Amino acid sequence: MTPDGSARAPQILAALWDCASPCPFDEIIDVRSPGEFADDDFPGAVNLPVLNDAQRAEVGTIHRREGSFAAARIGAAYISTNIGTHLAGHFAAKGKDYKPLVYCWRGGQRSASMALVLARIGWRTTVLAGGYKTYRAHVLRGLATAPPRFVYRVVTGATGTGKTRLLHALAAQGAQVLDLEAIARHRGSVLGGSGSQPSQKRFDSLLLAAFDRFDPRVPVWVEAESNRIGDVYLPAALWSAMRSAGGIEIRMPVNERVRHLVAEYANLFANPSDLKEKLRRLTPKYGVRQIAAWCLSVDAGEWDLLAASLLAIHYDAAYAASTERYFPGVTGAVELPDATAEAVGALAEKLAGHFRTLDASTAVIDP
Repeated sequence: MTPDGSARAPQILAALWDCASPCPFDEIIDVRSPGEFADDDFPGAVNLPVLNDAQRAEVGTIHRREGSFAAARIGAAYISTNIGTHLAGHFAAKGKDYKPLVYCWRGGQRSASMALVLARIGWRTTVLAGGYKTYRAHVLRGLATAPPRFVYRVVTGATGTGKTRLLHALAAQGAQVLDLEAIARHRGSVLGGSGSQPSQKRFDSLLLAAFDRFDPRVPVWVEAESNRIGDVYLPAALWSAMRSAGGIEIRMPVNERVRHLVAEYANLFANPSDLKEKLRRLTPKYGVRQIAAWCLSVDAGEWDLLAASLLAIHYDAAYAASTERYFPGVTGAVELPDATAEAVGALAEKLAGHFRTLDASTAVIDP
């Protein structure tokens, strides 16, 4: 199974064609521009654009200013050149039995142009009717219908209790884990950005890929999140299912939470300017004086003091209110002495065994 979900392609194709077995294509070709492809794509597709981003923008401008004929003429010139480049490169080694599936934005001229040339060569070529929009509709349907098929075990706990580390340990024990922060590439807080996030469309595709790997007969572990993680949103069906789920709360001494946070956010502490910029986003809530105090801790490298203050003033109250409001079904609790791999791993082993079946209770478990 590849991270981009390419192993899902046959399953999706079967669903789109409403057939019992996968449709037999050797390759899925996305002829949209690189920018469109980067936003989201059919799982496992290779991008062979017939118009690059600049050419697509130029053709669109000509269409608006001069009409469809002028746009088609310049577009055809670009498309012919680009297809020729792909024939000399990507397609050069393809055998006579090669069977590609081609798609563009909505199954229009771009995919038809590529498919016409490939078919004339003699390859059995298929165009995806409706293009990427057909696939996108499939994703949205899947995200409306897949989440309710599963039973969830929600992991709650104040910031710094090692919830993400527990999810990883549960996965290592063979449990089914939906790591939303990993898919979103964001830790779910004002300090939680970990690089460029996927687009909403890409996030949706990756999320559906995760559901396709799950067995509905086995519980799915997931960390308590809001319906928004950074700049992406959870589908309504998943958010609703999480809110009604049972689970477990992780508790840990504050000093150990501070220790864990300082270690986990070492990369953030290594960039004081970036950290202070993130802290300033909290000014409307806590005022200039509090932000200045936190920034002084940053300048002094007082990471333990900063982490403890952020927990006491910002994170703990907000998390407690959010958990009480959104996850009332989480009634079990576990006290962890610390967030070391040994302690978390031992807990994961117990949880994975106790909650292996769908009818397991959510009673308190002694670590």
